[in-house]
Amino acid sequence: MLIDFVPDKSLYPFESRWFDSSVGRVHYIDEGSGPTILFCHGVPTWSFLYRHIVQELRDRYRCIVIDYLGFGLSERPADFGYTVAEHTSVLGELIDHLQLDGFVLMGHDWGGPIGLGAVTARADRVRGIVLGNTLFWPLEARANRAFSMIMRTPPMQRRVIEQNFLVERVLLSELGRKLSAAEIDHYRMVQPTAEARRGLGVIARQIRDASPLLDQLSRDVPAILGDKPTLLVWGMRDMVYRPKAHIPRMRATFTDVEVVELPQARQFIQEHAPDAIAEAIAKRFP
Repeated sequence: MLIDFVPDKSLYPFESRWFDSSVGRVHYIDEGSGPTILFCHGVPTWSFLYRHIVQELRDRYRCIVIDYLGFGLSERPADFGYTVAEHTSVLGELIDHLQLDGFVLMGHDWGGPIGLGAVTARADRVRGIVLGNTLFWPLEARANRAFSMIMRTPPMQRRVIEQNFLVERVLLSELGRKLSAAEIDHYRMVQPTAEARRGLGVIARQIRDASPLLDQLSRDVPAILGDKPTLLVWGMRDMVYRPKAHIPRMRATFTDVEVVELPQARQFIQEHAPDAIAEAIAKRFP
């Protein structure tokens, strides 16, 4: 199925572009010119999350933002599995299709492992890495493991699919007072029906199911990407990707890393501190 929602040009002033991947039609934006930055969103968001950052940087950079299949304006193929591994493969296809070289990757939330997984096979084409409130190793905290078990239960899966739980109760519990009604609609309307949200149900189970992939990344990222110039932009009030648990491991992974703390930001850092993130990227990768 396709999503027929049309973004408001005043909020999302970008030209929609399309890529026919091997498994479905992918929506993305490709704005500006200059050094290339590839932005990867997390869950349950889409390229709309990066709108402020793209508007700030596109006069100096080429900014590309993908919507994974099952997210944003991209297709919902009936025979697609919507796993992290499959999203990683499709992102790799887009990188190759656009013939990206010398680019900076930014990954947030699940966009971290999806983006890093795609570029470990293309490391010679990567200029640098930006990571924000994400990880690339299996979940270890007891609370996170418990959360992953809850998200797999049939009642919670029904809430994710039928009631749009990840948008209504996760994203909007954090951002509901910060966003306008129109902005909230842009997160809701790209996941309009239970059928459209099948990918959200799968990704909720990936917290546990993607452990083998994350275990592989925990070895590959230091070995293959560890010497890439890296920037961490971190929401210091995030209760999921807690700074004290994640930043030290990030520092230990990369030999050339800078950290920008976002003191008031929680998980969805692009909504809390877009100007600070854009400034940090421009300073780190001029």
